Amino acid sequence: MPSLSIDQVRYLLYRNNTHHSHHSATAHPAPTLPHLVPPRFVKPPIPHISHSQSSSSNSSNSSHDPFFDQEEAQSPDTVAPIFTSRPNDDSLIDLGSPRSSTSSLSSPDSEISQHSAPLTKPHRIPPPRPPPRHRSLAIEKPTQSTPPSLSLNAAAPPLPQRRPTIATPVDEEPPRLPNRPVSAQFSPAPAASPVNDRRVFGKHLPPPTRIIALGDKLPEVRKLPSGDDSDDESEDEEDMKGTGVDMLPDSSRSSRRPPRMQDVHDGYNIYNPIKVGAYSGHVRMSGTQVVVAEGHKIRIYDLSVQDSPIWVLDSKEVGVKSVTIQSIEFRSGGRFVWAGTKEGHVLEADVKSGQFTGVKLNGHLNPVVHIFRHADTMVTVDDGGKVLVWLPDAGETEIRLSHTLPRVVRITEKLDFAKLIGGMLWTASRNDKMGGHTPAKVPIIRVYDIFTPGCVGRTVLPTGHVGAVTSAAILPSDPKHAYLGHEEGYITIWDLETDDRYPRCVEVMKVSLSDILCLEGVYNRLWAGSRSGTISAYDVAPRPWVVTNCWNPHPGMPVMKLQVDLFGVEKTGRLCVLSLSRDEVLMLWDGLLSLDWMDQDLMKHEQSFSTFRDLKVLVVSWNCDAAKPDHLNGDPANINLLHDILTSVDSPDIISFGFQEVIDLESRKMAAKNIVLTAASSKKHEEGVLPGLSEKVTGAYRRWFDRLLLAVRLAMPPDCPYTCIHTESLVGLFTCIFIKNTERVTLRDMAISTIKRGMGGRYGNKGGIVARLVIEDSSICFINCHLAAGQNHVRTRNADVTGILEEKNMFPATNSEPVAFVGGGDGSAVTDHEIVFLNGDMNYRIDQRRDNIVNAVRSGEWDSMLSHDQLLKEIKYNRGCRLRVFSEGPLTFPPTYKYDRRSDEYDSSEKRRSPAWCDRVLWRSKIPTRVEQLHYRRYEANVSDHRPISGAFRMTVKSVRHEVRQKYKLQVQMKWADEELRLLHTLRTYFAEKQLV
Repeated sequence: MPSLSIDQVRYLLYRNNTHHSHHSATAHPAPTLPHLVPPRFVKPPIPHISHSQSSSSNSSNSSHDPFFDQEEAQSPDTVAPIFTSRPNDDSLIDLGSPRSSTSSLSSPDSEISQHSAPLTKPHRIPPPRPPPRHRSLAIEKPTQSTPPSLSLNAAAPPLPQRRPTIATPVDEEPPRLPNRPVSAQFSPAPAASPVNDRRVFGKHLPPPTRIIALGDKLPEVRKLPSGDDSDDESEDEEDMKGTGVDMLPDSSRSSRRPPRMQDVHDGYNIYNPIKVGAYSGHVRMSGTQVVVAEGHKIRIYDLSVQDSPIWVLDSKEVGVKSVTIQSIEFRSGGRFVWAGTKEGHVLEADVKSGQFTGVKLNGHLNPVVHIFRHADTMVTVDDGGKVLVWLPDAGETEIRLSHTLPRVVRITEKLDFAKLIGGMLWTASRNDKMGGHTPAKVPIIRVYDIFTPGCVGRTVLPTGHVGAVTSAAILPSDPKHAYLGHEEGYITIWDLETDDRYPRCVEVMKVSLSDILCLEGVYNRLWAGSRSGTISAYDVAPRPWVVTNCWNPHPGMPVMKLQVDLFGVEKTGRLCVLSLSRDEVLMLWDGLLSLDWMDQDLMKHEQSFSTFRDLKVLVVSWNCDAAKPDHLNGDPANINLLHDILTSVDSPDIISFGFQEVIDLESRKMAAKNIVLTAASSKKHEEGVLPGLSEKVTGAYRRWFDRLLLAVRLAMPPDCPYTCIHTESLVGLFTCIFIKNTERVTLRDMAISTIKRGMGGRYGNKGGIVARLVIEDSSICFINCHLAAGQNHVRTRNADVTGILEEKNMFPATNSEPVAFVGGGDGSAVTDHEIVFLNGDMNYRIDQRRDNIVNAVRSGEWDSMLSHDQLLKEIKYNRGCRLRVFSEGPLTFPPTYKYDRRSDEYDSSEKRRSPAWCDRVLWRSKIPTRVEQLHYRRYEANVSDHRPISGAFRMTVKSVRHEVRQKYKLQVQMKWADEELRLLHTLRTYFAEKQLV
């Protein structure tokens, strides 16, 4: 049989397709063949195509499917083309040729040469599989080329295999899915894997390949499932990110007593409030003299005489009318005060004589917003970026405002912050930020060496994300560093001793959840005023910082200003700090914190004026998972549970039961009922009220209360009765505290309260019940808590603990001398108590795979899991964890969570939760030796998914002999007088060296 040229084959295929219109591809152009480099073709005449023919193009779309079976769709009369070689032409190029990556097959309508040859009827051989669509970004791996020629007797290409219904090996590589549409210049060439190494996916297509180009956003990291059904009950861990609650300075031992100046020293007589406008008023202090400027008047007070003004100066006295004072500052010596006005004038007044001594009219063209003092030099700054440096004239020691010519320095305008630190002017603007359109924007700080002629400002940046700059300070005990306060609760630390004298940021600290509005360095403590209305004193030496004092002088009002009276150290021998809030009341504080120093020294003599005795305390914790008392049946461990707990320690003096999930938290009806009852009842119980059990609690709490009463009566000797002194419930939490009748005589100051932590403090499914009692002169606090659930919600649990421990107004304050409380507290907060017991379902998990934990439990190797326990890791490594000051006995029992009910097997449900020590008992004592743990164990009651636990303690309480204590207190006060003189001498030396006064 004569061979056919490629042009003849093309023409035959064209005629055959036009004859069978239902398989025609003329209405729909044939797909491009990316792997075939076309030779020259014969261009046959194109007949007219009717509308009916073009309508059949929908059926031709199936030919583009790489898995479409053409053998089924081809008509029996269709003649398949045959590929043959022709003389003087290159062999046909195989579909896997490398040239296919850069060229494509031309359509039959392209420009080709004309050929003619006699046609012979070819054999009916099935057509080859159509190639896939052209993908410009995909680069196929080259394959071997075909033989140079194909005769009519040669075997036709094999048909593609049909898609199997089960997973069977295939010899041909499936087509690649289209890549992600990215820029071609950044698309790497994926190397095709060999056919034999291709994984078989059965009836499913292979997974798509995703190509990430340069500049594309990376996908989010997939989180492993936590395997806990209670994850939905707690807040998402992402909600806590960015708050940094668990890394804030430790405030668990801070003193909450306000260090009022008039309580410590005489000469500060403020019986009537001194009013200062929060935004329009300006105040400065020199000894006992206070200057308040507001509007066009200046009021001068002498607190050693009276709390009303002794002088009132009006700007009209110097011929200046309708002015508004916007800044004031004392000159060196603390007698003359400068005042800058909105109109650009500078006034000078003598606070001793009550008269104006100088005026500089139109010294500035813009409002004078800042005035600073450095040695005998004064600096005035206006809102337009003009700085005037006032130096005494040659041969004179003081500045004459009327004829002294200042030097002009230009800086940026519209400043929100300016401060003279170490002879350098620091400035910042709220709208001037680096990376203003990014989440990591930081404020731009410019530093000017204004005392050097021709100075140019230099820009310095914090090393991390912080808010706008609000304040700055230097600690006298650490003059090498400067501290800048920022919004969002940040403080940045700057190194001042650099080679070029310009500061460099060395650390960023998150110290508060509220904005830092003002800072002052007071000897060795950094004082910060926040928008929440609190003033905190930080010890910056340890890491994290320690809050030594924290009080709320202006409840609900932001602290706008903090200022140290530098002249008072020399004039009155006192270090006074003034504060001003939006309530517009001036308040004075003892900068040396005298009372705290004396209390700490007095505690060293406590053994001399106190007597001590021991009490036994039993703390029980159990997440009963909505089990009722009637469910304690069947197994002996269930029947004898309460008896075994109560007899685990011989004759305890105090018994505290803490239950969690007494009701089904997943029951909406039950949870709603508890919310209504909790809202209707008083959250803060009055002091001394001893409700046996509130009548508003549900039946579940009532049943457990009756069962506990019966169990205590049966387990204890008849001649040793007990009384229930505290009961409280909170959406599943239930606390019941018993005490021996013989100890009720020494019992006082009892109170109980609740705190909600679920859903941001709005729901009580998570939270705590806090009870307070005082035995003789020792205060004890019991906390029953249920923290956030979830394997990965460690930070949320830390935040719950912080919220419970640092709630400021948990109990009513005591009126008597608070010898039973610590840290200068009055008993209204948890941290005021000498001894604190903390128990509950804390939900801290074990960071290991479930199989490893189960195998370790079965082999009794519990010690191997301790290094992976989340609570122990937080206490050891997290410097901001509030539980670091608590103690816990050794864990000598298996994890108490999570079991199948009525079984000793860990969770076998579909979720297969990992076992963990969720149930814990911890304690904290002001003096660690006064609490000793007797046992720490678990019980095998199996009616819940948790196992009950208990901790027994020997606790030491004290009884103070107040007459003897008063004698030691007088000795401590005399000792403090000598210590105060030493500290004041150190401050005088520092102020003189730094030329601050």
